[in-house]
Amino acid sequence: MTIPPDELARRFAAAHARTRTCAVTGTNGKTTTTSLVASIVAASGAPSALLTTIGAWVAGERVEAPTAPLEFLATAERTAALTWPSGDKPVLALETTSKALAGGLASRWRPDVAVFTNLTRDHLDLHGSPEAYLAAKARLFLALPSGGVAVLNADDPSSALLDEVIPKGVQRRWYGRGGQLEAAAIEVSRDGTLVRLAPTETSARFGGDEPVLRLALRGRVHAANALAAALAGLALGLSPEVVRAGVEGFPGVRGRFELVAREPFVVVDYAHTPDALEGTLGAAREIAGSARVFVVFGCGGARDQGKRPMMGAVAHRLADEVVLTTDNPRHEDPRAIADAVRAGAEGEGARWHVELDRRAAIAHALAQAGATDVVVVAGKGHETTQTSRGETRAFDDAAVVRALLGEP
Repeated sequence: MTIPPDELARRFAAAHARTRTCAVTGTNGKTTTTSLVASIVAASGAPSALLTTIGAWVAGERVEAPTAPLEFLATAERTAALTWPSGDKPVLALETTSKALAGGLASRWRPDVAVFTNLTRDHLDLHGSPEAYLAAKARLFLALPSGGVAVLNADDPSSALLDEVIPKGVQRRWYGRGGQLEAAAIEVSRDGTLVRLAPTETSARFGGDEPVLRLALRGRVHAANALAAALAGLALGLSPEVVRAGVEGFPGVRGRFELVAREPFVVVDYAHTPDALEGTLGAAREIAGSARVFVVFGCGGARDQGKRPMMGAVAHRLADEVVLTTDNPRHEDPRAIADAVRAGAEGEGARWHVELDRRAAIAHALAQAGATDVVVVAGKGHETTQTSRGETRAFDDAAVVRALLGEP
């Protein structure tokens, strides 16, 4: 279908005028934080719309994920047609990638609330430099209107740079050290994460002398995601009671520290950057206690090669057993990729095993792990295919784990 540019612009403007948008960007945590925002909106009793890199939902119904302007417009128009019991505009929780922002998404669809999670090494093959990568993220905040709200991570140095370019009239709300919402203590267990909030005027709104958030999500990184989403929910005008219900009732995102089995404790995670892998293995280490941590991972081909030894160093430092394998090698030689990752393992650390067949690698880790050990299968998360030498075939880490363990 071809729509004249003027008509396309008119329809975008009409749908945008009938919708409020909370957009989330950053390197890690975008999908989880965006989904948490949608859960908070849904907890208010109103229908919510959620658009992420792993799928799109309008009023709880899965729709075609928007990958082009016309598909995005169709989803946006469905969102705009939602009716809240209160008569307010529906809220669209939107994950925004650096690629989409560099392509002009924010100028076409301006957010009311923009959330920044963090900035670490990623997508340098696309943007060319860390500065260009950050500049793409900054486009989301430059698009905020007067009266809009920027939710920034006080623990990430890039937030200070974003703060400098945010337009006048935009409110800033900070989470993390010294912010409106800060975690005073975080306790991670096999059942979830307990976040004790530092005393602030905002945290006091959640009640009690020592307000806490009890997350079904596992890992310290999710404490930051929850605080960011909570501030976004408050910025949207939702009550602390609704925010708490939405955050605490959120079960998690497929492929993001997704629990697949309990004995051994097996999780599948999308971590494919050094920072993300460090957060994931850090959570696994806390959960494991005195037990061992296994990690099965590789690095993708035809992507940023500089992060390969960095990820090897993280795995070597934080895991007890590393099973190095493939992760979408594409047209590159899987052995060469593995050698580059392995080069980062210097000095004392984990014991390594190389198995380039990903299914066999997962099977090896599961066979070696004891009932109390933690096994992390990292890098692909929600993805359901594996691409090698020009051929794409079905491969789902979670499904493979279940099949190998004989679980449904």
